[in-house]
Amino acid sequence: MRSVPKSGDAFAAALARVRAVVVRPEFRLDEAPAPARLAPSALALTAESADPDSDRASGRFVLLHDPDGVEEWAGTFRAVVFVRAALEHDLIGDPLLSEVGWSWLVESLAGAGAESAEAGGTVTCSSGQSFGSMADRPTDGFVEIRASWTPIATDGSPVEFAMERHVEAWIDLLAHAAGLMPVPQGISQVSSPRSRRRG
Repeated sequence: MRSVPKSGDAFAAALARVRAVVVRPEFRLDEAPAPARLAPSALALTAESADPDSDRASGRFVLLHDPDGVEEWAGTFRAVVFVRAALEHDLIGDPLLSEVGWSWLVESLAGAGAESAEAGGTVTCSSGQSFGSMADRPTDGFVEIRASWTPIATDGSPVEFAMERHVEAWIDLLAHAAGLMPVPQGISQVSSPRSRRRG
C-alpha cells in the first residue's frame, strides 16, 4: 500500500508519472517553460506533429499544483490544455462541430480513466475562404479546444499516482482533433528541453 506523500513530494510523484507517459508515433512531446504565477509548482508540455512537413495538430498541456488547494479547482492539482487542429474539408462549417469537439474531450478523459471534476472550456471553430486572385485556393478551417479540469482519485490512491492518465487523455484529444485512427500507445516518450534537437 502506497503511503500518502508530503505536499512537496506530491508534485514530484506527479512529474515522474507524466514524464513516463508514452505516446503515439504521430506526435512529439517536449517539456516547455511553465507559467510561473499560476501556482507554486507547474509543468508544461507541448505537442507537435512528428512529421516536420506536417502541422495538422498541435497542443499544450499544463499541470498546476498548489499544496494548499484552490477553491475554484476543488483540489490541489489542475490540468489546463490547448489543442489546435486543421479540419477535414467536410467538417468546415459543420454547425455541430463545437459540441462534437467537447465530446472528444469527455470521451478522451473517460477512455484514459482520468477521473476529473470542475471541467470547463471552449471550442472555437474558424474557417477562411479566399477571393479574387486567390479564389482557387481551397477553403481551410481549424478547431481550437481550450479546457481545464481538476484531476481526482477515486480508487483510494493519491491523485498524483494517476497523473499520466490525464496526459494520455490530452494526447487522445489531439488524435481526435487531427482525425487519427486509434492505435496502441507505447512508441515514444516525453522528452525534456535538454534532449530537444536544435537546428
